[in-house]
Amino acid sequence: MQRRQLLKSTAAFSAAATLSAPALAQAPRKISFLTWNLVHLESHIKGWIQGFTSARPGVEVEWIDKKGPELPVYYQTQLVAGTPPDVIDIQGALGLEYAAQGALVDLTPLFAAEAAVKGRYDQDYLSNWVFEGKNYMVPYYVSKTLLFWNKTRFKEVGLDKPPTSFDEIMAAADKIKGGEKTGLLTLNFDWLYWPLMMTNGVDLLSKDLKTATFKTAKAEEVLTRLAAATKSGAINSISWNGRWVEPNEAFATGNVGMLQAHAPAFFWIKGKGPWINGETLGAAQMPGDWATPNSHGLGISKGSKNPDLAWEFVKYLTDNDVATKLARTASVLTGNKAVDQATLALFQKDDPLAYQVLKTQVEHTDKMCGNWRLGNDSRVKDAFWPEFQSAMLGRKDAKTALADAERRVVRELKRA
Repeated sequence: MQRRQLLKSTAAFSAAATLSAPALAQAPRKISFLTWNLVHLESHIKGWIQGFTSARPGVEVEWIDKKGPELPVYYQTQLVAGTPPDVIDIQGALGLEYAAQGALVDLTPLFAAEAAVKGRYDQDYLSNWVFEGKNYMVPYYVSKTLLFWNKTRFKEVGLDKPPTSFDEIMAAADKIKGGEKTGLLTLNFDWLYWPLMMTNGVDLLSKDLKTATFKTAKAEEVLTRLAAATKSGAINSISWNGRWVEPNEAFATGNVGMLQAHAPAFFWIKGKGPWINGETLGAAQMPGDWATPNSHGLGISKGSKNPDLAWEFVKYLTDNDVATKLARTASVLTGNKAVDQATLALFQKDDPLAYQVLKTQVEHTDKMCGNWRLGNDSRVKDAFWPEFQSAMLGRKDAKTALADAERRVVRELKRA
């Protein structure tokens, strides 16, 4: 079954959920918490849960953790069964899809009643889970893309600062290539490559999200240049056929000039690349300050039997105390403005390179792209990406790829 069909089949369960104090008083005081690949934080999460339940006699919280590929399937299965986890940790635009299909509680009335809670979050990150004017999730831990640059590779070709335009990116990549060296890598999943398009003024959709706008002469030029650079070795082809491990691993070798990725990549490549330090690695915004977010948010299942308790748990996990513990334990930013300011101050003192990376995550948050508020994001992505990839790998010319992508994207927009 398709995700839309699976979620529609749970409508009867969803209708019963309300956010009222009497409902909480009458229902069993137990909720479940589904997280996305956080088993490495087991002792900490169990400690935070204990802190929540110890202050609320009779309350129980069941913690469930699933790996990335397993979580959506598990959640959909539980939706069909009428037993969805009460609080869910979801990455990227999946929260929008679940919201569009009726699986999540609308948090807008709760924010209206508790303005201070809404105010604790960075509003730009919070807005990534607004669908049709309503809030469905809150930030749990946040990130967006930036440009890592290898100072050693740059110095070898007479460059001493990061590129400030797309042309400079392409020129630097071309200078650095040669032998085992390549100039540029990018992550490609979840639209993370889109800053390369947006810095050229190419957007996927119109402001109302109803019309495809990417089939332009400029887009054709950009795809043609990227494909030619890939063929020449200036851009590492792993950019288009890798996912997470492969591009990061390639950059960690020290043979690549630039990596366009989100902040979590830093801690991965730092552990793999002994060459990485403040003298050899730089962190900068992409030209135009464009970045694609890839954050995790917390939402409440509409099928929750205890939605009020679930909301209390969401607030608890993202308050200053617990969010600070998460930030310091996992070296992440949380979207809680006060916590992130304090976290950055600590990194500035203790790990200046990590600070340089992480501070990009709270700068220019109004320039985030590749985050269209679509209820069918995955289908639109699956329509566009294969055609883009075909152009990058030389299977199609840019004009043909864009035309084919437009037909496929338009079809998905009509189906929405």
